[in-house]
Amino acid sequence: MAEDIILETRGLTKEFAGFVAVRDVNLRIRRGSIHALIGPNGAGKTTCFNLLTKFLQPTRGEICYEGRDITAMAAADVARLGLVRSFQISAVFPHLTALENVRVALQRKRGGNFDFWRSKNVLNSLNERAMALLDDVGLSAFETTTAVEMPYGRKRALEIATTLALDPQMLLLDEPMAGMGHEDIERVADLIRRVAKNRTVLMVEHNLKVVSDLSDTITVLTRGQVLAEGDYETISNNADVQQAYLGVADA
Repeated sequence: MAEDIILETRGLTKEFAGFVAVRDVNLRIRRGSIHALIGPNGAGKTTCFNLLTKFLQPTRGEICYEGRDITAMAAADVARLGLVRSFQISAVFPHLTALENVRVALQRKRGGNFDFWRSKNVLNSLNERAMALLDDVGLSAFETTTAVEMPYGRKRALEIATTLALDPQMLLLDEPMAGMGHEDIERVADLIRRVAKNRTVLMVEHNLKVVSDLSDTITVLTRGQVLAEGDYETISNNADVQQAYLGVADA
């Protein structure tokens, strides 16, 4: 694998009882880039994400991360290598505060235990780092707010903060703008831009304005296969993409 490629798949395929959800997908994600995976509903984007992060095992094909074959590895082991994802549905603890949510994520670095039976001082030692992460995602003012009370866009930012607590080298974001209003979209897009300065980001996203503003490279999936790849100008001018994804008929 080339030195500037952090994640690569070869012939990645997933079948479900005869239905091929992902077929022979070859991806090459450049280190330090923002790479978008787009396509119509049912194109195989989330299945592809689940394969990359080992929530699903591929039927065929290989996945290499940092030059290492991770095809047979478990999801938790892949996350420990620095390949970490967020989900379409917010995965924070609703009745913990923003600070407590990030602190729980930071405990992962202490090993396998979650310090439930230790002095509160053990957890308080994580506060400085937790507050720094909240500040990074613009949530300093929400330190003592429970997640369930936070606006939707802020809750998504909190999920990104808990993901960043794991110190990922590569961050996979599954529809980070889903269900957001214009103001929240701008805020989270700016956040992704900032966290990508020293990380690689792969995201599934339906909002094409966000994709055009953020992405260095775009891969278009349709019916589980790669239809096209390139920068936004290349993709937006591709006749096959216009017909299959944007719904534009041939002239």
